[in-house]
Amino acid sequence: MSIDAGSERFYEFDVATEVQQVAVADIDGSVSYRTRVHPGWDIMGNANGGYLLALVGHALSDATGRPDCVTISAHYLAPCPAGDARIVVTPVRTGRRFATATASLFLLTDAGEIEIIRVLATLGDLAHDPGGPSHMEEHSTFPPRGLLPFSQCVGMAESASSNFAYIHGRLGTRANPGDIHFRDGKKSGQALIRGWFAFNDQRPIDTRALLLASDAFPPSVFNLDLPTAWVPTIEMTVHTRAIPAPGPVACIFSTRFVQNGLLEEDGEMWDSRGVLVAQSRQV
Repeated sequence: MSIDAGSERFYEFDVATEVQQVAVADIDGSVSYRTRVHPGWDIMGNANGGYLLALVGHALSDATGRPDCVTISAHYLAPCPAGDARIVVTPVRTGRRFATATASLFLLTDAGEIEIIRVLATLGDLAHDPGGPSHMEEHSTFPPRGLLPFSQCVGMAESASSNFAYIHGRLGTRANPGDIHFRDGKKSGQALIRGWFAFNDQRPIDTRALLLASDAFPPSVFNLDLPTAWVPTIEMTVHTRAIPAPGPVACIFSTRFVQNGLLEEDGEMWDSRGVLVAQSRQV
């Protein structure tokens, strides 16, 4: 739940992605941050990949002074339980429109630091971006691709997912009913998951929250006639296209190819105006 303190309101996601600068810029321009990987944003004890991306994204925005990760690519190096952590951000280039930086998150353990995730990102300010020409294939209807309205979808926290995907206890995420029947052993045969992303405490969805949304649903491959097993992310890229309008974000995740035990998952995220606000791909 969010907590009111005078005029301030603290949302769970903001508390769970707090960072605090602890060292001024090093000789290479690197900036270090103290943070914590919070429990409850995990799947079976390991932090969700989108949550880690949002945590590192916060440090990147602070270090570069740019609020939006226009593109961010992460390689996941090790599982990450809850605990104290350190983020190091190293600027690469700063221009008038974009700033590029790398970042790593290190989990602090009794045996020393473990690098969990390494990121390369380009950031900007979408609210004040000069923009340019646009051309895209728009969906003829909204919600897109047969996604039912928010009220007709199934709350993920109310499904069996909450037994192991503890992150859904923090989210108001909903899924198309037919897309999660795999939990009852009824796979659709189509590697497709459609749903809506939202927070339980009604936190507004900004571009940092879109990084979490990119990995907030079960893998679409669970709907194929394949063994259902752990699907760890090796690499994930998110492209943020626009600042979302108020309301839940429509999400569509699909897989085309499964080969040698590896698969890709492509994501689209659309706001309440029917505007494409983010795309993602993970391996």
